[in-house]
Amino acid sequence: MTKTLEEKNRHLTEILQSMGRVLVAFSGGVDSTFLLARAKEALGENVLAVTAASETFPTREFNLAVSLAERIGVRHIQTRVSELTNADFVKNEPDRCFHCKSGLYSHVQELIDRYGETYTIVDGSNMDDLGEYRPGMKAARERGVRSPLQEAELYKEEIRMLSKEMGLPTWNKPSFACLSSRIPYGTKITQEKIDQLDLAETFLLNLGLYQVRVRHHDKIARIEVTPEDMPKVLEHHEKIDRALKSYGFSYVTLDLQGYRSGSMNEVLKEALRK
Repeated sequence: MTKTLEEKNRHLTEILQSMGRVLVAFSGGVDSTFLLARAKEALGENVLAVTAASETFPTREFNLAVSLAERIGVRHIQTRVSELTNADFVKNEPDRCFHCKSGLYSHVQELIDRYGETYTIVDGSNMDDLGEYRPGMKAARERGVRSPLQEAELYKEEIRMLSKEMGLPTWNKPSFACLSSRIPYGTKITQEKIDQLDLAETFLLNLGLYQVRVRHHDKIARIEVTPEDMPKVLEHHEKIDRALKSYGFSYVTLDLQGYRSGSMNEVLKEALRK
């Protein structure tokens, strides 16, 4: 039997309350912000948020997470992990995200142990994530991390709707993934490439584009935006070309298929079909 959105939201409360105390792996995105706010409603002071700065997490996103946690009114641990010291992460095989999340959740568990308190670690994975290639979810399950939004059968659009009802500013926030996801599998991740991507996407966002990805193909920058924003890219094509070339790219292209989540996984799907 299909549940209504109200029933799913009520079930989420029950799931959170059954945990007693939760630690939210908090990125400041749509899903984790909603989860943190609902956890605060359900559990009061028995909620802790942790946000980890890293080489692949832009400073603008980290600062946003800090301000959101303060707005929601929860205890917030700000920490740091170094992904580029992890050889399995740097070599960037298709299981890259597994190694990233394994390191993150191990670090979070160490933080909990220092506090001497018992928390259930939760993340913001939702039902849409089950249909995508997400090796990071395997790492979460291996470490006992739970996904209350999935357990409540909530989808992304439903989370946006409920976030809007709650007055959360993230209800219409563009989707975001770490900058390493812009680099093709099998291509080594370096600080130089991450810095190029950060500069390029920041430049494009400052032009007023809504949903942006810059994919790193060696000397080529492949820009993905929504079809609605393509005219704006063309309007500013000269300044975009100059800026991205100044960051080290030799060629700047616009992907005519437009933005889509996980486009770097398309080559994996093609390989499986062969």
